[in-house]
Amino acid sequence: MKTQTAFRIDTSLLELIKEKAKKQRRSLNNYIENLLYKDIESEPNEETIKAINDAENNKNLTKIDNLDSFLKDL
Repeated sequence: MKTQTAFRIDTSLLELIKEKAKKQRRSLNNYIENLLYKDIESEPNEETIKAINDAENNKNLTKIDNLDSFLKDL
C-alpha cells in the first residue's frame, strides 16, 4: 500500500535528485523510494551484529593457515 506524503527539501538538492532519477530512467518517486530502501536494508541484522561483535572480541574465530585448503573444504 502506498501513502502520499509531503516533505520539504532544498531546491538545489531536489534538482540534483531529479537529474539522477532521469539518468536512471526512473520517476522521482521511484528513485527516492529506492534510495530509502537501500539505506534501511543496509543496516545489519542481529546475526550480523553478533558476528561482528564476536570477531571484534576474537570469539569463535578459526585460524586459517592455508586459504586454498580452507576454500576447498567449504
